[in-house]
Amino acid sequence: MPLTPEEFYDHARTAADGELRLPLSRMTEWDSSPFERDGLRVAPLRPPQLPEPPRHGEDPAACDMCRNRHDDVWHDDRWRLTRSDGVGIPLALMLLPRDHFDLADLPDDMAAQLGVLTTHIARHVEALPHIGRVHVHRVGDGAAHLHIWFLARPEGHLQLRGSWLPVWDDLLPRYPTEPAERDATRVATALTESYGGTCRQG
Repeated sequence: MPLTPEEFYDHARTAADGELRLPLSRMTEWDSSPFERDGLRVAPLRPPQLPEPPRHGEDPAACDMCRNRHDDVWHDDRWRLTRSDGVGIPLALMLLPRDHFDLADLPDDMAAQLGVLTTHIARHVEALPHIGRVHVHRVGDGAAHLHIWFLARPEGHLQLRGSWLPVWDDLLPRYPTEPAERDATRVATALTESYGGTCRQG
């Protein structure tokens, strides 16, 4: 039988200290970790919150991702691609369905499109000459409208590789807007050529 939320919490507490702090993760031993283990400690483990609070956009009428469509770098009749500003890595793109769907709600034909689109976008981001790799993420805890992240790791910066890239992105100073815009336009143009749709002009 799977553990209930309360049983999961009790199970996790068996590994915690008297302040309910778990030991540091194995990931903090990786050479890509942005943190030194000395002085680093885990936040106290909190009990489950039930029922969970609603995510942003559970009500489609209040969904910002449905309303804010002015920042597309590419779109077709079912999908849109945006560039996130204020990030520390060279390029962060987000793919969203134009209509209000979460991942588990996607019709099968859109799920198939998502796979093809993800491959095309990753291919075009990794074709940029200064990008070493693109990381593709779907988390879904913050918003109910499906959004797939494409995070570009700068070439040669191996310390930023792997699962820690989103944390490094948060720590790094803001990447200049102009080159990020140019890269987003290059990806959108290539996507239009390889997949279809329309890229933003200018």
